[in-house]
Amino acid sequence: MATTRLIPMHVIKGQTVAHTVHERLSYAINPEKTNSGQLVKAYGCEPETAAGEMLLCKKEYETYIGRSEEKKSDIVLYQIRQSFKPGEISPEKAQEIGFDLAMSFTKGKYQFVVATHTDHSHIHNHIIFNSTSNDHTQKFRNFLGSSDAIRKISDKLCLENGLSIIEAPKQGPSHYGKWLGDKKPLSWQEKLRQTIDAVMAQKPVDFDAFLKLMAENGYKVKQGQHLAFNANGQQKFTRLRSLGEGYSEDELRSAILGKTVHTPKAKVPNRKNPGKINLLVDIQAKLQAGKGPGYERWAKVFNLKQMAQTINFLTENNITDYETLVEKTKAVTDRYHELSQQIKDLEKRMAEITELKKHIINYAKTKDVFAAYRQSGYSTKYYESNTENILLHQSAKQGFDSISSSKIPSMRDLQDEFNTCLDSKKFILKDYVKQKNLMKESLTVQSNVDHLFSQKTEGQAHKQR
Repeated sequence: MATTRLIPMHVIKGQTVAHTVHERLSYAINPEKTNSGQLVKAYGCEPETAAGEMLLCKKEYETYIGRSEEKKSDIVLYQIRQSFKPGEISPEKAQEIGFDLAMSFTKGKYQFVVATHTDHSHIHNHIIFNSTSNDHTQKFRNFLGSSDAIRKISDKLCLENGLSIIEAPKQGPSHYGKWLGDKKPLSWQEKLRQTIDAVMAQKPVDFDAFLKLMAENGYKVKQGQHLAFNANGQQKFTRLRSLGEGYSEDELRSAILGKTVHTPKAKVPNRKNPGKINLLVDIQAKLQAGKGPGYERWAKVFNLKQMAQTINFLTENNITDYETLVEKTKAVTDRYHELSQQIKDLEKRMAEITELKKHIINYAKTKDVFAAYRQSGYSTKYYESNTENILLHQSAKQGFDSISSSKIPSMRDLQDEFNTCLDSKKFILKDYVKQKNLMKESLTVQSNVDHLFSQKTEGQAHKQR
């Protein structure tokens, strides 16, 4: 499970662009937070020199657009914060997923650094990418729906790595370590129920002791025809009879005397999509954990609905036996992972093409400068006055040396290959989304059938006894 948030980073008030870039990256790659720097990975730059390389890219952009410096209001960096559920993932796997997220979202067009922090209970990534593109011809524009796009990519990666996801997260400025989901502020009634549950767990000797413990927990008591409580900050008193089954004065008195057992009210899950197949509830296990009769009634109805949807799925897919279900589930899962790998391979090649195009552009722009540098006998004075262009030329040359073919492809051929990869990715994505949904349904159905068989087996064994 992971939450994500996109944060535009402006120039720090009263500081320069250079100071801002160094400051933001220094915080991210802090050795004390990243296991002595072992959990830092970069693309398009080196972690140790990322700030300088990003600033160099910005300098090239200024030359390209003919402007001497960025406005103080400009966004110089963007940060993606990706936080994982405590105990669900290792730092190394979080780093891998964070890198894949950054590469997929930026499409290899922007330098970025992924720093995985382990200084909190929740492992989290600080993904910082340059607002200026690698080829220094454009800046990233924060588009409508960018946060949603990041979340979808993160969810895809979590599913591929066997992690849970939040199905309906809320967007907002809340701290990134909080798991938002569909949580709402507790009502005064729910707060009162929880306090009563906590007090009853202390087993007060009599009802007066119960009222004393409620007062110690910040509640005022109003006794009369209807017993009521009022918390700090609450305008009106809440009557016990409004709390539902198990919370009336008579029921609480009975539980205190030991005649009955007080059972906290079960929270009924909010199912926003009734047409979706969900996992069956293990009613017996929940009841043993202290759930009350209200939960049992809801769970039985819920299970009946889910079994009806499970049977519909089996009928629609012409599945008549368990072996066929297992085979089809395996087939659709294998197909999903196959398509996922194809998309990864295409994205990797697109990133390579983008990098090679950058080298070609830089090589052509700096060719004459480097030739003059060579003719000067590699003069130190000439190097100092043309450092940026010489470094760009050398970097481009190293990029050419790394390709397997001795012939450097033309920009047109590279662009044609890039477009072909992009079209292939779009085509595969349609089937990928379909297979992902089918895989989730198939796995849920198989789990429901397994649960049903398990219940039958236990029931038969009980009868034999």
